[in-house]
Amino acid sequence: MELKNKIWMNGSLEWFAYIGEDEVFLGSREVPFPPEEGDEWVNQFGDHFQVVEGEIRHLGRVEPPERHW
Repeated sequence: MELKNKIWMNGSLEWFAYIGEDEVFLGSREVPFPPEEGDEWVNQFGDHFQVVEGEIRHLGRVEPPERHW
């Protein structure tokens, strides 16, 4: 599957993508790689994403996942 969004990782191992015209933080370890059709994840801020028809879509905000230190 070819992904329609442009995605990249910065030096801090955080994933970003262009969704439409906006540069969006996707997350870090929680981002599946390589992203496949149907994959879903929630980043540390509660942003919910899913890969639909080869495109990463922002589905809205949910309660951020609990972090265990």
